[in-house]
Amino acid sequence: MATREKNIWILIVFILSGLVVGGLIGEIAGQVDFLWWLSYGQDFGLTAPLELNLSIVQISFALLFKINIASIIGMVIAIIIYHKI
Repeated sequence: MATREKNIWILIVFILSGLVVGGLIGEIAGQVDFLWWLSYGQDFGLTAPLELNLSIVQISFALLFKINIASIIGMVIAIIIYHKI
């Protein structure tokens, strides 16, 4: 059972790494004329922060996802690499 949990965590790390590296490549590729389509994407989430003021502590929470074509490709490649390992 411990190996299954370990494998799930490794898969999550691979997926997040693929998303981050793919997103970075997409941002860089957006500046190249023939690779502009890799940076095409959508932003979704909480753009304005949600604030909780308890007079002693103030907590702000915002979550924004920027997904582009390159990050999706990176996630798919990360899953394929995970299954090969």
